[in-house]
Amino acid sequence: MSQPLLLLERLCFNTADRTVLNGVDFELYAGERVAILGANGVGKTTLLEMIVGLNTPTSGRIVAFGKERHRERDFREVRARAGLLFQDSDNQLFCPTVLEDVAFGPLNLGRPGHEALKIARRTLDDLGISDFSERITHKLSGGEKRLVALATVLAMEPDVLLLDEPTTGLDDATEQLLTDYLLSLPLAMVFISHDAAFVERLATRAAILKNGQLVDSVLHRHPHVHAHTHLHVHPADEEPVHPHLDDLAVPHASALPLQHDEYTEIQDD
Repeated sequence: MSQPLLLLERLCFNTADRTVLNGVDFELYAGERVAILGANGVGKTTLLEMIVGLNTPTSGRIVAFGKERHRERDFREVRARAGLLFQDSDNQLFCPTVLEDVAFGPLNLGRPGHEALKIARRTLDDLGISDFSERITHKLSGGEKRLVALATVLAMEPDVLLLDEPTTGLDDATEQLLTDYLLSLPLAMVFISHDAAFVERLATRAAILKNGQLVDSVLHRHPHVHAHTHLHVHPADEEPVHPHLDDLAVPHASALPLQHDEYTEIQDD
């Protein structure tokens, strides 16, 4: 197997009052689109931010693009090659207009001004929001800001996408367009989402963050007592508590926010 783009080994992260991550192991390979699932507050965002050096692990190893990363200067290259979409779009947008916001990343990477603007316009057009270019960023709706924030990440032409709740605030039609666009990209992705339809369409595999550790998940669909099926996600090393009529493997993962236990159901009408 080829070398992973990202490798996390025994990663731990503690705050003053609790252990957030407790020995996380994870690998991301080219072409994968991995959904990180788990209840609110278990450390999913912390994990994504740690990959690009915004949080410092208490212990463990981060290897990104073939090099072990320790210090701030080590992560500068990582942030150029792994684009992080923040959960809150307002943390990502700070220029007066949309075009300026999207062009900022390429400029920061050293692209000439005319080239940065060309990349920005192309990215907005690819996302179907070219008419946003001269709009005032802080006057956009939440869903519009989400798309612009994603454009700022894509304009940096990264090798890996790290997406924290990318569909938040999007209507159904816009979410469909976004999903189709992400599926068309050859990039590896790690994403957090509580959006069942989005996860089902985009993910090639999934892992559940629980008790500070990532657990590989088994994905399967089974008939429900009504005229539809439910898709379930459960840890690979545990038996499901529900009966199966069959085990039908599906190519894409699907999951809702985890309930009080680790089993997740999705209605598929």
